[in-house]
Amino acid sequence: NVPEDQADKLLLASWGLPRAVLEKYHSLGVVQMFEWQAECLTLGQVLEGKNLVYSAPTSAGKTLVAELLILKRVLETRKKALLILPFVSVAKEKKCYLQ
Repeated sequence: NVPEDQADKLLLASWGLPRAVLEKYHSLGVVQMFEWQAECLTLGQVLEGKNLVYSAPTSAGKTLVAELLILKRVLETRKKALLILPFVSVAKEKKCYLQ
């Protein structure tokens, strides 16, 4: 249960992402995050490029946190990012998804 003043942080639209990015996530049914995902994005100075180490079970939503951090940093700094994935199939899937 998130306090009402914090509930907007769960919405992807609250994170300053471009409309095209939001539309892509919305087309996949992703409109908001879990509380723990929003907490990861607000810890320390992670949005300014500081490190973040987090752990969650398989299919819990870890990738969304990484994608949002990468997207925000790339869009705000106009620098490149390196996303390392464990399998070629996952890398191909993310390539298509993030384009």
